[in-house]
Amino acid sequence: MAGGEDRQDRIVVRLLGELELSRGGTPLALPASRKTRALFVFLLREQRVHRRERLCEVFFNVPDDPRAALRWSLSKLRAALGEDADALKGDRETVSLDPDYFTLDIDRLGDEPEPSAVKGMFEQPLAGLEWHGSDFYDNWLAAERAAVDARRRDWLVRAAESENLSAADRERCRSEAERIGEDSGERAAPPPSGKPVEHQIHYCLAEDGTQIAYAVTGDGPPLVKAANWINHLERDWDSPLWGHLIEGISRSRMLVRYDERGSGLSQWDVERIDFDSFVEDLETVVDRVGLDRFPLLGISQGGAVSIEYAARHSEKVSQLILIGGYAAGWRQFAKPEERAQREAVLTLVEHGWGEDNPVYRQLFSQTFYPDATGEEIAWFNDYQKQTASPENALRFLDIFSHIDVRDRLATVQAPTLVIHSRGDQRVPMASGIELAATIPGATLVTLDSNSHVPLSREPAMARLVDAVQSFLA
Repeated sequence: MAGGEDRQDRIVVRLLGELELSRGGTPLALPASRKTRALFVFLLREQRVHRRERLCEVFFNVPDDPRAALRWSLSKLRAALGEDADALKGDRETVSLDPDYFTLDIDRLGDEPEPSAVKGMFEQPLAGLEWHGSDFYDNWLAAERAAVDARRRDWLVRAAESENLSAADRERCRSEAERIGEDSGERAAPPPSGKPVEHQIHYCLAEDGTQIAYAVTGDGPPLVKAANWINHLERDWDSPLWGHLIEGISRSRMLVRYDERGSGLSQWDVERIDFDSFVEDLETVVDRVGLDRFPLLGISQGGAVSIEYAARHSEKVSQLILIGGYAAGWRQFAKPEERAQREAVLTLVEHGWGEDNPVYRQLFSQTFYPDATGEEIAWFNDYQKQTASPENALRFLDIFSHIDVRDRLATVQAPTLVIHSRGDQRVPMASGIELAATIPGATLVTLDSNSHVPLSREPAMARLVDAVQSFLA
């Protein structure tokens, strides 16, 4: 049988409503097991290679031979796929599903809405896939439904203005689009003013003598933001990317920020840059400001630093907020092919970071912000060069790749809010789901964005700020 990429009669997968599969208009018989159906959708939507051990943890956490239960479900899926069973690939350790064999109903919706598609637009996405499984799967399903809802809402907005539909259908589409928008809490975010709240830059010395720059802005209850790469205490204010986040929080809180050692306004020429020193610098700043108990905010790898701090100092952290975070760097799980690609990126950074030609830094910009305008990308390219030297940029990336605080997640005692962009290309959504599923009692909020941290102009940024403020309130 030809590979999936050559097939004209791909299997059509219905995600709007109850899961259905069809080929050439003929329905395919699905396995009766809800768990097996859930496994199929998970493999299809994730589009990557999965370790069998991990799939057993998520779907078959049973005392008696979970690998046998997984093999049973996979055999049922192969039978259901029939002549396309080759789409399901696996070996002794891994399983994957080739997406080239399938077409999703949401991908077949044309730009011009057709009356025949209206009915499906009012059904719950991925209906009937709930089961009493793991917290990871529950959070994953909620995130996937939100992602499909975002696509559904785009279609409904177009349909509400389409002359192809009746007046009654246009009104139904308009109402449903508004309902989805209200449920997601999305609205337009006002742009940052670019004018910082009055603040001064201060310095303190870490235990090894490294100078750490920090600032305290705003009035009200405290909120400490752990440093993340890339950071700059002054430039963050005029950022078209995350200026709204910094400014919005500072106008309702006393926000404590600092620059990572080796970057921003902190000391660049420093002998020691490692994960433990990042945590120790956070401890130093907190002690210098004199805070006894406070909420802690961590973005990207700053989330791992915040997790470690919260585990060490549970008496100090009243609440924990993780945005675009992860518990383990890529060296902890990457397969040889991915490892080779990421090692190549390190080489590019080593030789190109400090050059005037932004091509090397742009590799990062487009993974952080794939939907950014040319002006926004140019700003971020310039910003990167100002926040770290090529040598330190390389050191940071290598250190981040080795991070592993997975064994600390279950020890976090503070109420925790996890926020993650569903289309994040820098840190996959699965990393955010893992945090929310493993930290006791954590809440997950997903954002309709492809950015690592939403752009200030995106509705997702307003959603992010609202979620943070509501959680802290």
